[in-house]
Amino acid sequence: MDKPHKQLETWRQAMLLVKTIYELTALFPSDERFGLTSQMRRAAVSIPSNIAEGVARGTSKEYLHFLNIARGSLSELDTQAEIALMLGYVPKDLALFEQMNLVGRLLSGLHKKIGQSV
Repeated sequence: MDKPHKQLETWRQAMLLVKTIYELTALFPSDERFGLTSQMRRAAVSIPSNIAEGVARGTSKEYLHFLNIARGSLSELDTQAEIALMLGYVPKDLALFEQMNLVGRLLSGLHKKIGQSV
């Protein structure tokens, strides 16, 4: 049987965001390997990881805590994507920004739902 986090659309979309970030950052200049590339990948991986950890913790209070961390990581990733845009590493019309918005909306909805049970 699948783990509970794998049933969440929020987690699944966050996983797709990770894939997008890895594919996108593979195209960044090689001198960014230990800079922006690494930071963006860590922030992206943190989002579904914290969703999964929150679900596994067992209490709504802890779940909310980890959802807040995931939201913070998404904000961090958004800032880094804006930096990549500013540096010309990504185009302005990149679907990445829409994907981050989707994950943000899903995270906010999940946070609201879990928050109602606290």
